[in-house]
Amino acid sequence: QLVEAGGGVVQAGDSLRLSCVVSGRTFSSADMAWFRQPPGKDREFVAYINWSGDRTNIGDSVKGRFTISRDNAKNTVYLQMSRLEPEDTAVYYCAADVMGTYSIPPERPTKYARWGQGTQVTVSS
Repeated sequence: QLVEAGGGVVQAGDSLRLSCVVSGRTFSSADMAWFRQPPGKDREFVAYINWSGDRTNIGDSVKGRFTISRDNAKNTVYLQMSRLEPEDTAVYYCAADVMGTYSIPPERPTKYARWGQGTQVTVSS
């Protein structure tokens, strides 16, 4: 089970940190990612981190503003969001590659077998 937290309503330019707590023993060996779905749009890739935390990939639309990290001792992955823009308004989902589908690129939703319920982030101008 994946449970996101930390969403809310903020103003443009603010920062916010999302967290995703993963239950079960597979977290420390699972690649993790964040995706988001803006209103009326398709789900899009935001950030990826491999199981050990030494490799990350950030989506072009948030590069330089968002970072991803994880704490395997706490079974938690984080998304630090800075300089938020109204265009960042979306439901944010964390996802876990619990099957080890290393052949699928990290930007593809199909890589991840487990998803959280999502947390809403709203950025006002």
